[in-house]
Amino acid sequence: MTDKPFFKQRDNLPEYPAGDECLLRELLHPARDPVKLDYSIAYARVEPHGRTLDHFLHQSEVYYVIKGEGIMYLDHQPYRVETGHCYYIPPRCRQWLQNTADTDFEFLCIVNPPWSAEQEEVVE
Repeated sequence: MTDKPFFKQRDNLPEYPAGDECLLRELLHPARDPVKLDYSIAYARVEPHGRTLDHFLHQSEVYYVIKGEGIMYLDHQPYRVETGHCYYIPPRCRQWLQNTADTDFEFLCIVNPPWSAEQEEVVE
């Protein structure tokens, strides 16, 4: 942990498939970065006309849409999502996202408490 400023550059971070199969770059995580935060934050994207898997977390999440349009399903209810929208997703809320555009759907995912693999479940 540091009491000094800490910087990362998104495009220099590795991109990998998350548990729900969106493509993810971890921006800040208190378990892996020298920061004192009660949350983690990641940059995520879903490729054109792609979708994430149906899943839920045991933590709360906030999605902030940077670019794109699509449909987010929260506990089976569809919600239109587009650039500039912000969504709070409570713990254990089933969710998945369909990108309805010809371009990437890009969003920030803020998880509180910080994301952990043990707290994410894909629904088969």
